[in-house]
Amino acid sequence: MATTERGSELRTPSAPLPPGATPISKKRGFRAWLNQRMPIDEFVADQLTGYYAPKNFNFWYFFGSLAGLVLVLQLVTGIFLAMFYKPSAAHAFDSVQFIMREVDWGWLIRYMHSTGASAFFIVVYLHMFRGLMYGSYRQPRELLWVIGMLVYLALMAEAFMGYVLPWGNMSFWGAQVIVNIFGTVPAIGPGLVQWIRGDYGIADATLNRFFALHVAAVPLILLLLVMLHLVALRRNGSNNPDGVEIKDHTGADGKPLDGIPFHPYYTVKDIFGVGVFFIIFALIVFYAPTVHGLFLEQPNFEPANVLSTPAEIHPVWYFTPYYAILRAVPNKAMGALLMLLALVSLLVLPWLDRSPVKSIRYKGWISRVMLAVFAISFIGLGYLGLQPAEGVYVIFARIFAVCYFAFFWLMPFYSRIDRVKPVPERVVYHAH
Repeated sequence: MATTERGSELRTPSAPLPPGATPISKKRGFRAWLNQRMPIDEFVADQLTGYYAPKNFNFWYFFGSLAGLVLVLQLVTGIFLAMFYKPSAAHAFDSVQFIMREVDWGWLIRYMHSTGASAFFIVVYLHMFRGLMYGSYRQPRELLWVIGMLVYLALMAEAFMGYVLPWGNMSFWGAQVIVNIFGTVPAIGPGLVQWIRGDYGIADATLNRFFALHVAAVPLILLLLVMLHLVALRRNGSNNPDGVEIKDHTGADGKPLDGIPFHPYYTVKDIFGVGVFFIIFALIVFYAPTVHGLFLEQPNFEPANVLSTPAEIHPVWYFTPYYAILRAVPNKAMGALLMLLALVSLLVLPWLDRSPVKSIRYKGWISRVMLAVFAISFIGLGYLGLQPAEGVYVIFARIFAVCYFAFFWLMPFYSRIDRVKPVPERVVYHAH
């Protein structure tokens, strides 16, 4: 092989790069030294500038990146809170008050963390609803949806254990109710409840193990699942509002004709979404951190008291749709089974939809009505879960629960008979 000489340095001409490969940076200095040991430029080229996303994304596609942002926010604020928190029944509540009153900017970190928990679920619910609208759970993204649902379940576990840690009165009694649900498991229920609590009641042992799981075990599982979710996303690419696969139409260079590089186009767009999110987030944190008892209930500003039961015990708002389903039937075991089925229904959704099209844009009126009924039912159940389990509230909870399950378990039938519109071969782009 021929060589060229420049001074005392011999250089060998590079072999031609394979199609689609990214040339290695010829820059010198620290960046070149770093890239020889850690392929940062290759990662950016592969995952950002080299990753082509559909060109017709709309505002619904903000929420995936916002979920990642809130996850980082929760991890960072959680680390600072853990520095001052004491996981014991005797000191947990006082340590939270110490953070709020004595630690510099402790009140801000605590409210960012508590508001961030609710913001996380708002963003995730909107992200999931976008998937329902545009068929992001359909082939070839079934595994992407399943992993996303596992992320959702891990997030629920993380939020529940974090909710108990302040050791307020609603946290204490809410933990009593939620943990006792496991007692409905046939044969092993009572032993399972005692194993979860680590004691005969919600006590110091419960608080210690919930703290360990909340700050170490569940976050590790959550981060692993998020990473797998992103890997599955990159494998098959992002869905789009038309439900058309952009990889089916590529140019001579092998790049999708209906795609654009994720960076800089969508990174800039996401930055705008982040700005809007932080404005709303800051307004809540600084002016209404409790949101009139929705994000932080009034009984949680009182220490846990086994002799003082709150007037109405209910979990925090993002669990109340399932809590309303639990209370909709008088039999506790049946209610727990229906609550579990409500989550399983989401998990198996990719195999229930038999429609020939993915996106709601091209589905018929039956699918549109059923999706609207599902959304109204979920919001309605969330409201009813905050109300007393009596009278008209129970009746409406049963009606909404039936509508919730009808969306899933009737889907194999109505999605097959629903009249659909013709789907374009390529994505339809509307400037916005």
